[in-house]
Amino acid sequence: MVAVVAQARPSERAEFIRKTYTHLAGAVGAFIVLEFLLVQSGIAGFLFQIVASTRIAWLAVLGAFALLGWFSRGLASQADNINTQYMGLGIYVVAEAIIFAPLIFMAAFFADPTVIPTAGILTLLLFGGLTAIAFTTRKDFSFLGGILKLAGFVALGLIICSTIFGFTLGLVFSAAMVLFASGAILYDTSNVMHHYSTDQYVAASLELFASVALLFWYVLRIVMELSNRR
Repeated sequence: MVAVVAQARPSERAEFIRKTYTHLAGAVGAFIVLEFLLVQSGIAGFLFQIVASTRIAWLAVLGAFALLGWFSRGLASQADNINTQYMGLGIYVVAEAIIFAPLIFMAAFFADPTVIPTAGILTLLLFGGLTAIAFTTRKDFSFLGGILKLAGFVALGLIICSTIFGFTLGLVFSAAMVLFASGAILYDTSNVMHHYSTDQYVAASLELFASVALLFWYVLRIVMELSNRR
């Protein structure tokens, strides 16, 4: 029986952490490459036009993304088949890149050129700090699960209502979602250490990538909003 990471030997735990964060870095790198290709090929601009033309299109995209996220996470959680895990991670990264494409297009062509790198650096610093907290305290943050689930449903309801009725959620909502994503990073980092087995490093990297992507999304929106106010 494969040991849970927190109960594994120090060498196995260190190897799991190395593999998980190597795969996370690879997923982030693939995401950046995909975004570059989507922008350069004109696909990001095309997706932006679709999303900007009707609110229903954006709602459909969010629905499709939720289904793909559920499907890919299910694939990645199958620890007995490494190829299936990689397939789940790959599908999720591609889905995230497509969802981000309209926002990246806006940031690249309708905002200050420093917006994207600034958001990227801030996201990296926040993620690094939260990861350090999770590792140094060695606390089990599983108690955040229920809070995050409830907050997630509230946020989803607000997003759907804003899409249907056309009101803007604004800077305060983005700041609240940064706090939500920060909590998700603490929860996911603790979760993979206390509840994942040492051969689930691909699934672990997907969990962390999802939270990092959510954090980057709202950090980027905040930086764009502040840039537009100057």
